[in-house]
Amino acid sequence: MRELKSRRLFTITMALPPPLELGDTPVGQRRVFTVSDGQFAGDRLRGEVLPQASSDLLLIHTDGSAQQDVRLILRTDDGALILMTYRGVRHASPEVNARIGRGEQVAPSEYYLRTAPFFETSSPNYAWLNKIVSVAIGERLADGVRYELFEIL
Repeated sequence: MRELKSRRLFTITMALPPPLELGDTPVGQRRVFTVSDGQFAGDRLRGEVLPQASSDLLLIHTDGSAQQDVRLILRTDDGALILMTYRGVRHASPEVNARIGRGEQVAPSEYYLRTAPFFETSSPNYAWLNKIVSVAIGERLADGVRYELFEIL
């Protein structure tokens, strides 16, 4: 069996205003986070997250785990638009989930937050993004989220 290899793609940080609470739906507790600001930077691309088209439809399951369903529009420093979508999972103890829910800063070592981002763009400069698989390790911040993204080689 071969070992997975990766290389750093970029770091993305997003500011999240308080969520819209949809409450208990038939599939779980639904919260909608919009993005008010964001930036990403790496060796091969950098730019901003466009808030007008970016959100997370977070679903909290009865076991306390959370599932992200995110769509972001990235604009690179040279003006290219990139759709970034990802699904992911966050889980922690009930105590840690309560601290995160109160907006407290919690060390990422106290919970699991992983996502699988995919990209879509018409830009020739970034067409390589259309053909990669990536994974991200996340950190919930008091007023947002930060992810370290890695391209799987």
